[in-house]
Amino acid sequence: MTTSERVLTGERADLAQTLALHRGFLRQTVRGLTDEQAATRSTVSELCLGGLIKHVTIVEERWVRFILGGAEAMLAESTDWQNGFRMTEGETLAGLLDRYAEVAARTDDLIATLDLDAARPLPEAPWFAPGATWSTRRVLLHLIAETSQHAGHADILRESIDGAKTMG
Repeated sequence: MTTSERVLTGERADLAQTLALHRGFLRQTVRGLTDEQAATRSTVSELCLGGLIKHVTIVEERWVRFILGGAEAMLAESTDWQNGFRMTEGETLAGLLDRYAEVAARTDDLIATLDLDAARPLPEAPWFAPGATWSTRRVLLHLIAETSQHAGHADILRESIDGAKTMG
């Protein structure tokens, strides 16, 4: 049974609905765009809309691996961070959105079933306090913040491309 077939209540419903809301804002910013527009750097930033979709997909997938298997699982697959914010040869907006939907569906299914209090040590990194741990709940809150932040970035990029204001 998938999350879409379950009725979530309480905190799980709040987490799932908030993440879905911000994913929707992000997806809304790319509606009606061509692959060329989605790959356009429309500001002085290196960011492009397709690259933001790609980035949030990678980040969400990595954090789900962390929830399921800890830092080792999170870091088990290498990530091409250099190309993580841009569309590369052969990538399409439709393909990036499909992949994002797959990752989101898996996360949504996990929200319905995982122990939100289960915690794991974070990977060693300069931006994490030494020995810090995050619960499943904390990871989901981080995914909401990450998605929300990038939806705001995407809104600016979209407005720079064609004047569309997706969130205003």
